[in-house]
Amino acid sequence: MIRIDAVCVTSSEIARKLITFDDTTGLIHSVIAPSTGVTADYVFGDECYLFAGMGDVHIHAREDVSGKNTYKEDFSSAREALRNGGLCHAGDMPNNPIPPVDDKSYEDKFRLALKAEGELWIYAGIGPGTKPLSNPVPYKVYMGPSVGELFFKDLETLDTTLAPYRNQVVSFHCEDPVTLEEHKDCETHHQRRPVSAEVIATRDALGMIEKYQLRGKLCHYSSGEGLSMIRQARQRGAKVLIEVTPQHLFFDLEQIKATDLTHFQMNPPIRTSHDRQALFEALKNGEIDFLATDHAPHTTEEKERGTSGLTGLDTFVPFVTWLIQEGIDPKLIAKVAAENPGDFFNQFLPSWSRISPIFAGFGKGNGYLAPGYRANFTVLNRRKPLTVTSEFLKTKPKNSPFLGITFPGQVEALFIGGKKI
Repeated sequence: MIRIDAVCVTSSEIARKLITFDDTTGLIHSVIAPSTGVTADYVFGDECYLFAGMGDVHIHAREDVSGKNTYKEDFSSAREALRNGGLCHAGDMPNNPIPPVDDKSYEDKFRLALKAEGELWIYAGIGPGTKPLSNPVPYKVYMGPSVGELFFKDLETLDTTLAPYRNQVVSFHCEDPVTLEEHKDCETHHQRRPVSAEVIATRDALGMIEKYQLRGKLCHYSSGEGLSMIRQARQRGAKVLIEVTPQHLFFDLEQIKATDLTHFQMNPPIRTSHDRQALFEALKNGEIDFLATDHAPHTTEEKERGTSGLTGLDTFVPFVTWLIQEGIDPKLIAKVAAENPGDFFNQFLPSWSRISPIFAGFGKGNGYLAPGYRANFTVLNRRKPLTVTSEFLKTKPKNSPFLGITFPGQVEALFIGGKKI
């Protein structure tokens, strides 16, 4: 048995604990108050916080059976970036050249991801004419064009397609295709993909979630205007969760020079300071469910040509230390970065165990400092500043919106399945 003595953070408390876990089974044995005379194998000072292993429910690792986009990223390099950023698991999106949209294509892609030994997991795609898979998996819908060919061109086709997916877990990229078409000739990216596109798509996504009793998630939410609709839908009993990215919480258009807009381009775009502040307040008030990076690597040359997508895995924990410095309760961080991603992951363990025995050994799963859960721990040091450089990054393209920025803290240690990384 291995023991860690650290200040532990959960959604309910911040307290020094003694965690005992088995590095053979990879599971937590006990979490108790420190005892006099008990020697720990690892002791972390008060400047450090230990969380259950953090997870990112939205990334683009770029690898699929075609191999066409692995020059941008692959499952091995994504895993290195994930660990570098203090994360223990992440969910990969399906907008690949050969998207995972049925049992065979989903399993084929998942088997590629298994080189990461369960740290990376897979969404299935929903596109015109697709059908649900045989076993429960997380799904992703692109309501309008983004990067890739897996998207819908109109609401009617989306409605017809979603009908068989009743009660499934479906994540929505909320940008209305009609609005995008109407604005396609505007001068700048944020004008071509306006807030109205997200608001209209939010209305339609919430309608689909309620109509088909979906367990919905709205991806990388970027504007404050649509939040009131989400609040109302929740009050009506709709099961809808919200992601927000570090990029949309940290940056706004007022901060970015016109000459740098291409470098910061993503879908949906970086918004105004009003939107950024609205999202920050929603996070602070507990209305946001996931801190998710939308890690979307492209080469520097592609970024210069205006390709949408920003990296984020490497900087996850450093950004979290900034959130804490800015007044976000660490207990809330435990919820949005560890427990909620763990809950999202854990519900699919039975399905994924059919694909690989790796998942059968995960016990109760990820996200909690409690007996029977996987011994995944993210330890951050709040007082050890980090300046982000290209040399620090593990993602293949070595670019980041946070280059040159100094965060107040960084990763102190990472444990995955009981092993110190």
